Amino acid sequence: MNFLNRAKDIQNELIDIRREFHQNPELDFNLSWTVVRIKKFLEAEGIEYKETSRNGICGLIKGKGEKTIGIRADIDALPMEDKKSCEYSSKTKGRMHACGHDVHTTILLGAAKILNSIKEQLNGNVKLIFEPAEETTGGAIHMVEEGVLENPRVDAIIGLHVEPYIEVGKIGIKRDVVNAASNPFDLKIIGKGGHGAYPHSNIDPIVISANVITAFQNIISREIPPTDPAVISICTIHGGTASNIIPDEVELSGIIRTMTLEHREYVTRRFKEIAEGISSSMRGRCEIDITEGYPCLYNDDNMVDVLKKSAEEVIGDENIVKLQKPAMGVESFAYFSLERPSAFYFLGIRNEKKGIVNPLHSNLFDVDEDCIPVGVAIQCETAFNFLNN
Repeated sequence: MNFLNRAKDIQNELIDIRREFHQNPELDFNLSWTVVRIKKFLEAEGIEYKETSRNGICGLIKGKGEKTIGIRADIDALPMEDKKSCEYSSKTKGRMHACGHDVHTTILLGAAKILNSIKEQLNGNVKLIFEPAEETTGGAIHMVEEGVLENPRVDAIIGLHVEPYIEVGKIGIKRDVVNAASNPFDLKIIGKGGHGAYPHSNIDPIVISANVITAFQNIISREIPPTDPAVISICTIHGGTASNIIPDEVELSGIIRTMTLEHREYVTRRFKEIAEGISSSMRGRCEIDITEGYPCLYNDDNMVDVLKKSAEEVIGDENIVKLQKPAMGVESFAYFSLERPSAFYFLGIRNEKKGIVNPLHSNLFDVDEDCIPVGVAIQCETAFNFLNN
């Protein structure tokens, strides 16, 4: 079966749907319009679904067997201004689909339409997982807790993300670790304020903070193997009100990114030890809040093999980019990858001739919509091959 031709047959319909989503971006779990539009499509195709995780949706295409594959798309947008000038620019001020989730959602709907039309040929089931809040706290963890991977039990799951550094018509595949784990943090360094001319009478939290910040970088440069990526970034510092007043406290925030469970545990433990140790040694104290953000995203070798073979059938091996390095960005699909064998890949959207060159999370972000049938076909081919071979 030529899934790419099937996808091209409905390309105009899918482009219209994608532009609807792009014009009506919604945030976090507050996705009432988006959810209604997805439901409308599924109902028109006769696909059963249930609501989950505060505006998440799980559709089900029932084939002839017990084997089940999941396909996931994230559906939320970002709180930023759309500065593109085109017919489908965002209609809502301060909201924009700047990360391509409108495309992800459209591709899953297109795959659903095609796979549902051939369900009698499927030796198993397809679960359609529409995840809210990927850009914030992630709906995936709630969907897993609510049993989205059960009844019927999902045996494997696939997902994709648009990638502006890969040419349209191509995809990128990475084995093993694909994305980092994230631990956002807030750190308060507490001293004793007073006059800047008499520092000996005070406990200066700014000086303590400077020593703590410098010491944090030694964790990365001297305690983590240089072959293994890890990051500690201080992104905000707030302290003081005047040039002659030493403040009582300084507040810092930032992120920790690591690539393995072991390094995640080690770096967060050392972070606390260093912050507390230096603060105490310099007569101050600290308060630490480290959030357990998204985990590492791992690709399963067997599922990558299925995906790669399927993609070769759709676009040819010459259009598959073998990615060598993981990304320091995070992805809530990681919660699914911890539960089931997974394959997550990157869909090329770049087209310099059309001016499609802007990065993710940019006010000018857009995609070459010729990526849509490619994504649909690869999702369909992978699901079909997993269930039938």
